[in-house]
Amino acid sequence: MFTMSILGLKKKQPKTFKVKVSTMDAEMEFSCEVLDQEVPKDSPITFHFLAKFFPEKVEDELVQEITQHLFFLQVKKQILDEEIFCSPEASVLLASYAVQAKYGDYDPNFHKPGFLAQDELLPKRVLMQYQMTPDMWEEKITAWYAEHRNITRDEAEMEYLKIAQDLEMYGVSYFSITQNKRDTELLLGVDAQGLHIYSPNNKLSPNKSFPWSGIRNISYSEKEFTIKPLDKKKEVFKFYSSQLRVNKLILQLCIGNHDLFMRRRKVDSIEVQQMKAQAKEEKARKKVERQILAREKQMREEAERAKEDMERRLFQLQDEARMANEALLRSEETADLLAEKAQIAEEEAKLLAHKAAEAEQERQRLEVTPWRLSFSIHVLYFVAFRLKEADHLKQDLNEAKDAERKAKQKLLEITKSTYPVMFPPPPTGPESPDTTLDMGSMSVRMDFKDSDMKRLSMEIERERLEYMEKSKHLQDQLKELKSEIESLKLEEQQQAGLYSLRSYAEPPYIPHSNVRNTQTYRLLTTTNL
Repeated sequence: MFTMSILGLKKKQPKTFKVKVSTMDAEMEFSCEVLDQEVPKDSPITFHFLAKFFPEKVEDELVQEITQHLFFLQVKKQILDEEIFCSPEASVLLASYAVQAKYGDYDPNFHKPGFLAQDELLPKRVLMQYQMTPDMWEEKITAWYAEHRNITRDEAEMEYLKIAQDLEMYGVSYFSITQNKRDTELLLGVDAQGLHIYSPNNKLSPNKSFPWSGIRNISYSEKEFTIKPLDKKKEVFKFYSSQLRVNKLILQLCIGNHDLFMRRRKVDSIEVQQMKAQAKEEKARKKVERQILAREKQMREEAERAKEDMERRLFQLQDEARMANEALLRSEETADLLAEKAQIAEEEAKLLAHKAAEAEQERQRLEVTPWRLSFSIHVLYFVAFRLKEADHLKQDLNEAKDAERKAKQKLLEITKSTYPVMFPPPPTGPESPDTTLDMGSMSVRMDFKDSDMKRLSMEIERERLEYMEKSKHLQDQLKELKSEIESLKLEEQQQAGLYSLRSYAEPPYIPHSNVRNTQTYRLLTTTNL
């Protein structure tokens, strides 16, 4: 399936010459003897080792891994060089498989942004088609790349080729031709499926196709090619190529692809079967090895994770121990501080207890005094009120006496003016003591009226009754005041005894208002008294 082509053979060279064979991933140099070939003067002469015939189904025909790898590199280069057309979407997907084949599984800790900056992964036409930065393309490729985890290099390359073999220009070799004598320019395409005729400006969709299964014969005479269909009713197709060397290459490609087409549809030879069996065993063995490696890798990762967990747990325990020690030290310091505070509090408690005892004694000494003072003030206020009332009564009595005196004075005046009495002069001689007054001989003038006398008598009687009533009322009030004072004294004695008993049970509550009330009572008492 592989051939070597010599570039630019011109003249005969010495019997040996240097040769460099360049494959898709390596180069080799060695010397060759000169037979009848004409070799160029360049030294060394470069040969490119490439696949001349493309497989129909890469999964069935690429048996050996080295063949698959070299063919993958070749197809990848043709896609990047735009010898095989690929849409932008398919280009990104193919690029992701190429990255998987090169870098293995995606690891965000290792594959940082920019790790694909030096890799050529997309055709220039695709890069020019969209206004996207390299970082944006890398992000899209990485998104697909991350989904290819656990895919080996061989599997990634095979997935790449399985997508590439469905592209329209995959495995097609194009040649410029003309049809008949009209010199109509066309393109001839030769691939594993047959012969195809294209327009010069369209390499994707052929105008006419001749599958290998429908071709009866291909003849070549100098510059003319004749394609005879298997169906005799169909027209024979002829085309022309002016270059003899190109014509020979076209004929070789036609013969080789037709031969491979026929062999693919037959039973494989023993050699091919043996190669496939060996390849299958090799793949199975490598698969087992990969599984073992995967298990070992998984176990190693688990062990590393367990180690990290243990280290993290150790660090955590160390932190907890450090924090516990710090807390213990703080607790000890707090305990010492609390002990010191407790001692201070105990001393303060003793001092407060002593002060409380002194305060209790002072309270017991003073607890009765406010009540007695308040009670005394109340009594004084009451006595003052009664004394004031007595003053009023005394004043009323004096007024009544004055009224009585005035009435008597008025009566006396009236009597003197109304009843003048003429008394005889006392006897001067030694007359007998039995001498009597002869009323009949007195000359009394009586010319007052009876009505005036009655009126005066009524006024005198009324004033006398009012005086007697007021005197009685005053006597009653004085008796009531005396009894109230006696009862207040008795109540004071009882209250003093009760307070002396309560002083042992609970301290009395003496509001501050008592002081103000005491001052008020003192002021009132002083004023009233």
